[in-house]
Amino acid sequence: MSNMTAPPRIPRCGAFLRSARLRHGLDQAELARRAGTGQPAISRIERDLVSPSLETLNRLLEAMGETLMLAALPLAEPVAGAGNQDLGELLSGHEQLAVEERLEQAARMSEIAIDLAAQAES
Repeated sequence: MSNMTAPPRIPRCGAFLRSARLRHGLDQAELARRAGTGQPAISRIERDLVSPSLETLNRLLEAMGETLMLAALPLAEPVAGAGNQDLGELLSGHEQLAVEERLEQAARMSEIAIDLAAQAES
C-alpha cells in the first residue's frame, strides 16, 4: 500500500459565483454592470479561466447583496451537523460529482454554515 496522499483540492470560484448570480436571477451582463466590470470578466471567472482575488469575489457578491465569509476547518475533525464524518470524508469524490450534485452539496453545506453562525450568535 502506498503512502501517497491525495493532491490538495484547489477551490474553484466559477460554480460558486454562477450559483449566487443565478440565485439572484441575474445574467452576467447585469452582474458586471452592478459591479463596475465587464461581462467577459464574469464569464472568465465562471468558467474558471481566472481565479479572482478575495477582494474581487467579495465585490461581485456585494453587487448582489451578499458578502463572502471564510473559515478554515481542519480536514480531520468532524463537521458540525455531519454526524461523525470529517471534512475530508465529506469532500471525497467531489470531483466526480455532476455540476448539479456539486451545487446541491454546496447548498447543504451552506445551510450547515448558516445554522452554525446562528448558534454562535445565540
